[in-house]
Amino acid sequence: MCTSIYQIAIDGTHVLGRTMDWHVLGARPVFVPRQFQWRSVYDNQAYQNRYAIIGSGGAHDDEIDISDGINEFGLSVQKLTFANGALFEDQPDLNKHSIAPFELPLYLLGHFKSIAEIEAHMDEIQLMSGERAFKPYGHPELHYVAADATGRIVAIETSAKPLKIYENPLGILTNAYDFKRQLNQLKDYMTFTPAFENGTVALNTPRVTTGSFSGKKIPAGSYTPGSRFIRAAYYKERTDQPADEASGIVSMWHLLNGVSVPKSTAYQQNYSVYRAATVTESLSYYYEPYNRLGMVKLQLTPKLLQRKTPKLYQVPDKLQVSKLN
Repeated sequence: MCTSIYQIAIDGTHVLGRTMDWHVLGARPVFVPRQFQWRSVYDNQAYQNRYAIIGSGGAHDDEIDISDGINEFGLSVQKLTFANGALFEDQPDLNKHSIAPFELPLYLLGHFKSIAEIEAHMDEIQLMSGERAFKPYGHPELHYVAADATGRIVAIETSAKPLKIYENPLGILTNAYDFKRQLNQLKDYMTFTPAFENGTVALNTPRVTTGSFSGKKIPAGSYTPGSRFIRAAYYKERTDQPADEASGIVSMWHLLNGVSVPKSTAYQQNYSVYRAATVTESLSYYYEPYNRLGMVKLQLTPKLLQRKTPKLYQVPDKLQVSKLN
C-alpha cells in the first residue's frame, strides 16, 4: 500500500509527503552520515555513500534500510509497495551495481544530488530478485518516487526492465500497476491543462488541472490503490495552495488524512503505520507514527552534518497530548 503526495507552496517550498502502509511499525527517524559504509544483502558488495541522509529506516544486517528520506542536496526518495508488477533481475551483470530492491533509496540518496544525476547513472544499477542472494530477502515488490531541489518529481517504475523514469508533475503515486493507466483514469474526475496533456508542464507548476470539476465523477472512499490515487489527486488539485513550509506541512497532513488507512485487522493486516514528509529548502523531515497523533521534526543542520556515525531516534508510538489543566 502507501500513498505519496507532492505540494509546492507559494513561496517555492517543496513538500513531499507519504503514508507508510504496513502491518508493523519498523521504521523510525534516522540520520545516516557522509561516507557511510554498508554492504548489500544481495552479494555482500561493499558501498560507501557520499552524502548525509535523514529519513525513516532501521538497521538491517550491515546497512540501514531507508524507507524515505532526504539528503544534504535536497534530493528526496520514497519507496512504495507495488503489487503484481515489479520485474527484477535473476542473473547479476558484473558491469553493474546489483542491489536488493529495498536498498535503492539508500543508494540513490547516498550517491546523487539530483534526478538528472540519477538518470545519468540509472543504467549502472540492477535490482535483483533475491534468487541468488547472499542473504535471502524474498521478492519485495517496490517502486519509487524521487524529487529534487529543481522542483522535478518522477516515478521510478519497476514494471519494465531496465528501470524506467516517468515525469510526474501531478505529484501523486500509490501502489497501482501501470502509472500511465492511472493518469488516464483521472480524466473522469478532473480536466487537465493542455500543458499536462502535451507533457510540457513547467517545473514548479503547483497544479496541472484547469480547476473545473463540474460534471466529473466524485472519488470513492475505499482504500484500494486506485481509489487512493484518485482521491489524493482530486483533493490536492482542489485544496488551497499553501503559503510556506508551515502551511505546507499542515496542508500535507490534511491531504494524507484522506488516504491514511486505519487499523482494521479483521479485514486486512496493513494500515498507515506512519506518515512523513520531507522539505527540500530547510532539509527537514517530519514524522508521525500511527498512535502518536503529533509529529516530530528532524533537520539536517550543519551541526548534524558533522556527525560521523548513524543515529536512530526513538519516537514513542503512543498518544501524546498537551494538558490544559
